[in-house]
Amino acid sequence: MRTPLLIELPPDTGKWIDVDITRQLLTVWQGRVERISMQVSTGKAGAGQQNGSGQTPLGWHYVRAAIGESAPPDAVFRGRRWTGEVYSPALHEQFPERDWILTRILWLCGLETGFNRGGQVDSQRRYIYIHGTPATEPMGQPLSHGCIRLERQDLLDVFAFAVPGTPVWIHL
Repeated sequence: MRTPLLIELPPDTGKWIDVDITRQLLTVWQGRVERISMQVSTGKAGAGQQNGSGQTPLGWHYVRAAIGESAPPDAVFRGRRWTGEVYSPALHEQFPERDWILTRILWLCGLETGFNRGGQVDSQRRYIYIHGTPATEPMGQPLSHGCIRLERQDLLDVFAFAVPGTPVWIHL
């Protein structure tokens, strides 16, 4: 995995992801060609960099790690590990306050020192992910704790595309 350089972004021919917080839309690109777009749910507290804010961080990131490739759809993750559970309405009733991280995780790392990397603004240390959420959670509305939520099939499609090192642009 090679960390992308800011001067190379967005790539002219390579894969990258655009997350538009205002439109609640994730778009997968191959260079300058749009491949697919899908609704997301970003931070309920809006956009921002600060640790503990519950906001979705802005700027250039990259996929630091792709987690859960062999897990079943709707696998439940805690601490980036599959718990062995598979999400169900009964499990939700048992743990109604849990922030569900399902199916796969794309763990993001900021590329802009002092803005989304390092200190109290470090996206990776904030555990900012692109991850799955229960089908009952609405897309197109900012409701997460700062992560970027996707429906299961959309996440599986993005996961197949976004290998570690894939650049991710998050903006308003």
